[in-house]
Amino acid sequence: MDALLLCGGRGTRLDADVEKPLFEVGGVPMVDRVLAALDGSRVERVFPVVSPHAPATRDRLADRPRIDAPGEGYVADLEFALADDRVAMPVLTVAADLPLLEPDAVDAVLDAHDAGSLAVYVPASLKRELGASVDSTVERDGRELAPTGINAVGDGRDETYVTEDHRLAINVNRKTDAAVAEAWL
Repeated sequence: MDALLLCGGRGTRLDADVEKPLFEVGGVPMVDRVLAALDGSRVERVFPVVSPHAPATRDRLADRPRIDAPGEGYVADLEFALADDRVAMPVLTVAADLPLLEPDAVDAVLDAHDAGSLAVYVPASLKRELGASVDSTVERDGRELAPTGINAVGDGRDETYVTEDHRLAINVNRKTDAAVAEAWL
């Protein structure tokens, strides 16, 4: 399965002096950590999706086949990337703000994917217990769930996968999230 690494956001909530994908957690830019996890997993090809909002990230990824999205927001850039002829469906989508991501966690998501699309969630209570920010939630089967930033997009039935894996629960959107991630490294 191919993967789209979304790394073109502004990162305004992070309030950092560098682009969000280049923000360092444990001395390593988040985009490098996520790329290492994807490269070490069963993902076949990784296409970073960059935008005009992250020119230094685009330069850093110049040696990879990438998709230059218009920078009109996460959903618009994702739709733009999904329309690229080089990308085979189904495809894994991964946000660059998951610095604890490891190859086995990526492979667990691939194992959970059967067909169609797969939305990956963690219990919102897990994020709160870890001290990570919770920006959005959904109710499923009486549980409050938070999106993880990793999903599979394909044709067919939509499925939900809920995991308790803390590595998928910590998206670095704020400096407090970065401190939580650093504590787990």
